Amino acid sequence: MYDILKGLRVIEGSSFVASPVCGQHLLGLGAEVIRFDNIGGGLDASRWPIDGAGRSLFWEGLNKGKKSIAIDLNSPAGRELATQIITAPGEDAGLFVTNFPAAGFLSHERLAAHRPDLITARVMGWASGRNAVDYTMNAITGLPLITGPEDLPPDVPVNHVLPAWDLITGAYAAFTLMAAERNRRRTGQGGEIRIPLVDIAATTLGHLGQIAEVTADGPPRIRSGNDLFGAFGCDFLTADGKRLILVGITARQWKGVIETFGIGAEVAALEDRLGVSFDQEGPRFLHRKPLFDMVQKVIGAMSYAEAAALLNEKGICWETYRSLQESMAEEPGFISGNPVFNQQTHPSGHSYPTGGAPATFPALPRHPAPRAPRLGEHTEEILAELLDLPAHEIARLHDQRIVAGPES
Repeated sequence: MYDILKGLRVIEGSSFVASPVCGQHLLGLGAEVIRFDNIGGGLDASRWPIDGAGRSLFWEGLNKGKKSIAIDLNSPAGRELATQIITAPGEDAGLFVTNFPAAGFLSHERLAAHRPDLITARVMGWASGRNAVDYTMNAITGLPLITGPEDLPPDVPVNHVLPAWDLITGAYAAFTLMAAERNRRRTGQGGEIRIPLVDIAATTLGHLGQIAEVTADGPPRIRSGNDLFGAFGCDFLTADGKRLILVGITARQWKGVIETFGIGAEVAALEDRLGVSFDQEGPRFLHRKPLFDMVQKVIGAMSYAEAAALLNEKGICWETYRSLQESMAEEPGFISGNPVFNQQTHPSGHSYPTGGAPATFPALPRHPAPRAPRLGEHTEEILAELLDLPAHEIARLHDQRIVAGPES
């Protein structure tokens, strides 16, 4: 954690992945992030993964370090309270991150009536307001139809387990919120930013050349299994059953593969027979199968220890396929020994490595990543310090179940 954004206050009304990720990135660089949820928890309060007692490790991971207030958002009084929190005064305040509907009680227009320079970063499915989540969004990108084993029927999709569009959207929302905050400092103007998943996905495909690919002449892309598209790369099996991935994307990497495995003569003979040069990555991909066979023959005769020693000695770009548990135990610098992580005990009662800001600022001190809050843990603090409510008014809000403190 860093103090770069110290003093900045961000209010978050969100659930699931993209919007909480936005708040988490801002918090990691020092912003104060206050998240409000319905009493009893929002839509993601019990989302998997969970522990044996049913406590959401998902919620815990996405909300570490945030301040939590529980409000009855179904009541007019609760909604008014949320509005006051979002639009509270302060030069470094008036920043709101949400994935609530654009036309609801948290619409930017309604909120900006209380604070005209408010900045709202709103994560959406579609710009039209149509619902979408990462997995439904991914379905229209075409990617599930070119993911998976080569022998799958072309109309059978393979979903990716990583919610990539959510994660990219959350990071981009944090970036645009900071851009809008800088603009407000220059002009005094706030405004709403709408960040639809569909637009993140569509523009990303354009950045990667895939929109041009399907509109240009040439055959459509098909599944290539574990083969690295457009270059040399695949998984290989050692004699003792360990599987690793090895790539040769650059000319230097490809030269290293040839020299490491002693396949120069075979590669040259294949080039002569096909009338191509493997100095370029395109031909290496088009004719990858015989090249893979050459490398597999050598790796398949080695134990994992022998292969690892050779690949490390030669500086080849490679890695071992492991479970997360294995990588945590066996890969120094991934989580164990990584200064991004520190051991932290969370409200679930579990103690585990907890990640802070993934970026490193070598000249700045890094502070330990904090624990997650209990739902409603900071209710009284927020009401007293942010809204300056007296104790008897806070007690009344509790008595009327408009707000709630931490769960027992």
